[in-house]
Amino acid sequence: MMKKLIGLSAFALVISFASCDKENVNTVTYDCTSQTPTYANNVKAIMDSKCAFSGCHNAGTAASGINLSDYANVSSEANNDRFLGSIEHLTGYSNMPRNGSQLSTAERQTIYCWIQTGKPQ
Repeated sequence: MMKKLIGLSAFALVISFASCDKENVNTVTYDCTSQTPTYANNVKAIMDSKCAFSGCHNAGTAASGINLSDYANVSSEANNDRFLGSIEHLTGYSNMPRNGSQLSTAERQTIYCWIQTGKPQ
């Protein structure tokens, strides 16, 4: 009985660690020395064309409770690892855009640098 209990405990521990198997978003780096993107001039266009449209993350749909249609919501969501993890298609995150091509390297760099420079409006 004791061996069975120890075996089940070990199995549960392995399963709990396996479910946390997400790639670290801190491994994502881009050179931001030559750019300081703003939401209005750079990020909004990417969000509007790739994320915040009907059926996805606009104000009306807000798929999975995520609204990416304005500065306040995008800035707030960018505080979560899932935002960058999903955009970068990291292991353990939902790849975004769903059913679409990954954002270009330039688009991902723009978003990353916007976050790194304090998410200027």
